[in-house]
Amino acid sequence: MFVLNAWYVAAWTVEVKREPIRKVICEIPIVLYRKLDGTAVALEDRCAHRGYPLSAGRVVEDVLECGYHGFQFDCSGVCVRIPAQSIIPQRARVRAFPLVEKDGWIWIWTGDAGKADESLVPDTHWMTDPAWATVTHSFQFECRADLIHDNLLDLTHESFIHLTTVGDDYIYEHGVTVEVEGNLISVDRLMPGVEAPPLYAKTMSTKGLYDRFHCTKFYAPSFHALHSGITGQGRPRDEGYLIKVMNGITPIDAQRSHYYYAFSRNFGVDQAWATEELVDGLATVLIEDKEALEWQEIGLKSRPSNESDVLIAQDEGIAKARRVMGQLLAAESATSSPK
Repeated sequence: MFVLNAWYVAAWTVEVKREPIRKVICEIPIVLYRKLDGTAVALEDRCAHRGYPLSAGRVVEDVLECGYHGFQFDCSGVCVRIPAQSIIPQRARVRAFPLVEKDGWIWIWTGDAGKADESLVPDTHWMTDPAWATVTHSFQFECRADLIHDNLLDLTHESFIHLTTVGDDYIYEHGVTVEVEGNLISVDRLMPGVEAPPLYAKTMSTKGLYDRFHCTKFYAPSFHALHSGITGQGRPRDEGYLIKVMNGITPIDAQRSHYYYAFSRNFGVDQAWATEELVDGLATVLIEDKEALEWQEIGLKSRPSNESDVLIAQDEGIAKARRVMGQLLAAESATSSPK
């Protein structure tokens, strides 16, 4: 059901402190905490003794103590103390997960730890670059992660769901160019000679017509970077008002997902009022997406198994992304299947 050999956003950096917290990722219960030196640790949130959640325990120095019978586990998941006896069974251990912490995110590798490659963590440097200003949001969506991926790969929905913020009829009037390179799916849309969307127009101080663009880059299976903005008609994109929208989509289970969202801009960077407007406006966008996708989840639950989506030309990115996701799942299934 889930691609496990991949990096998923587990939490924001500011979420994880000394006190343990619980997350569920791809149906795996995870406990996160920090060592004395500030390093983040992730273990499976289930004591090897009797299955008690370790997140309900406490951190002692750098080890995690189960709140039920006091078993202590180090950062590698090995039990190092059992209060009731001196002998520690070899099986007294829990799974530890590789983590990468950068740019305000904590990424977790949920698959084979030996395959964890830090170079595969997507670039999100705009979040900490002083030349850019960033707004963040977090939501739990009551829908499968695939619906969020589809939503980000086909932005024509903006014309209907986000009319007061980022939408306009001209969006669906322009087609997309789709490219696939390994696990990266790029969906690019150019909208020449249009007005800036309502949410950005004021903060950009724009008047007249511009070239607007969207380029969604989906790093399957978990992350989307939307490179968008407006520029003078016929001018290079990098000269314009630029926006980097980063979307960490982390499955909880088959019908729920964590959504970690960051919006970085290169205009009005020092304008606090602009940031405040974007905090509210972008929350509106995300709530509208949340409501739409949760309704879609309800609709799909009652759809007969012999029916499928009717895809159109604007869905080319979705179709190719689904093919890549299917290949990733098939590859992991083949690797894990008994010979």
